[in-house]
Amino acid sequence: MIFRLNERLLFPDPELAEPDGLLAVGGDLSTERLVLAYQSGIFPWYSDDTPILWYSPHERFVLFPAELNVSSSMRRVLNSGRFKITYDECFAEVIQACSAADRPGQDGTWITEDMINAYIKLHEQGHAHSVEVWQDGDLVGGMYGVAVGDVFCGESMFSKVSNASKTALISFIKTGKYKLLDCQVHTDHMESMGARMISRKEYMAMLQNG
Repeated sequence: MIFRLNERLLFPDPELAEPDGLLAVGGDLSTERLVLAYQSGIFPWYSDDTPILWYSPHERFVLFPAELNVSSSMRRVLNSGRFKITYDECFAEVIQACSAADRPGQDGTWITEDMINAYIKLHEQGHAHSVEVWQDGDLVGGMYGVAVGDVFCGESMFSKVSNASKTALISFIKTGKYKLLDCQVHTDHMESMGARMISRKEYMAMLQNG
């Protein structure tokens, strides 16, 4: 059953989500609702031609820092000094670059203008964070996401030069600030770096204990 949200700041039990994780439709992207969603293991994922769709997958694709797999070639990149890494210096530019990034096999982007504005507000209130990768003074890669205690919910990455997004991800994980990176949905790229599926029950326990 898919629930329709109204102005009340309330979500249904995530256990009631459809097999594909779809739980609810409607509502808004206010900071208060987004914070509640992430605290409840729920995230928005939709496009310009649909209403706001809220998902809570029955299994979560996550990466534990201790299980991070860094290839020897990436170690050489990280040690080369090719890139400069910063944090939370230009969140708006990072999310806009993620929105504009080419996604092979996808028709457009799910990072709509409303999403961009909503997550910039999340950032301004200390809930969302960005990683920036610079080369010769240019922003060439990065990632952003939402922090919930010891869990970081990664939303999107972009890369304008080879290995820039990987550098952002690895550098961020190696800060040691979070016990878990929530990748939300499966990708071969993240699996190769050590991400794996865990149950919603295990994921929610980590959210609540963070």
